[in-house]
Amino acid sequence: MASVGCLHPEVYRKPSVGVISTGDELVEPGMTPQWSQIRNSNSSQLIAQLATMDIRGSYFGIARDNVESLVDRLRVAMDSCDVVLLTGGVSMGDYDHVPEALERLKVKIMFQSIAIQPGRPTVFGMAEHKYIFGLPGNPVSSYVIFEILVKPMLYKLMGHDHKPVQFRLPMGVNHSRKRSDRKSFIPVNIRDGKVVPVTYHGSAHIHSYVSADGIIAMEAGTTRLNEGEMIDVRRI
Repeated sequence: MASVGCLHPEVYRKPSVGVISTGDELVEPGMTPQWSQIRNSNSSQLIAQLATMDIRGSYFGIARDNVESLVDRLRVAMDSCDVVLLTGGVSMGDYDHVPEALERLKVKIMFQSIAIQPGRPTVFGMAEHKYIFGLPGNPVSSYVIFEILVKPMLYKLMGHDHKPVQFRLPMGVNHSRKRSDRKSFIPVNIRDGKVVPVTYHGSAHIHSYVSADGIIAMEAGTTRLNEGEMIDVRRI
């Protein structure tokens, strides 16, 4: 740009992103969990994922399982951030207050369920150039939904059409599942140029992703991938 005299190019501003976790069962990582408590790992995970995009996430703490606590934290986050990421409180159970809290803050909910596994109870809303994602509380679900929905939208806000790195390789083993009503994402390893699913016990099993090289997708209606079948592997 200097060589052609372009001194003041127009650029896109990075979006500011806030992160909130919800749940009475959560304590911060530096605390020792008591009976029925767990450490809040989702916020650290999301902030780390944001860092891979060179976005510094702002942490707004843990909202308790009541609408007032959630509204208070959401209001503060929305006042200072373009995008807010919530985890937990979206499954439509007795203590899942995210949809009600968003409605109180005049956020228009665009959807609150998607045909994806893991990650079905995902909420997305908008309010005057503010974007709010309510992600599932299980760590694999929040990780996957960030990668396939949140990350592309954040890149779009920066004027970039995100195309994840993926490559086509043969399955190294047969892989099947019982239910096929949703598109399913599966962590995999690459061994000798072939795709092998890692041991995976569901959306709470975040450790399965530690050793994974990527993820593959089984489309809705597909119950089996055969050895030798070509599959797209998405790097993570």
